[in-house]
Amino acid sequence: MDRVPLSVVVGSGAALGAAARFLITSQVSLIDAPSTIMLINIVGATLMGYFRPSPFWGTGFLGGFTSFSAFALYLAAPQLSWFSATILFLSTVFGCVAGWILGNALAHRKTTAP
Repeated sequence: MDRVPLSVVVGSGAALGAAARFLITSQVSLIDAPSTIMLINIVGATLMGYFRPSPFWGTGFLGGFTSFSAFALYLAAPQLSWFSATILFLSTVFGCVAGWILGNALAHRKTTAP
């Protein structure tokens, strides 16, 4: 067998990304868990826009590093007011889109600089 199946490549990257997210969320206690996940998702989107990575790093590592399921879980938490949930939702969605746009713009700037 000369090639590793794409599912193994992506799955390996996802496992490492999820482990990195776990390490960060278990060590960061300065801010609350929903804010930590929001920042992780924004950082992941920015890196995705900047690097346009291969399946291992993109879909795999950054896909495992970011977390839509934790984001959805925090939004559905009964102790979160509708106002806080709305702010978390909008901040995460717009932050991730803005992060990707910023990363993409920085990558283009890097490749077109004299």
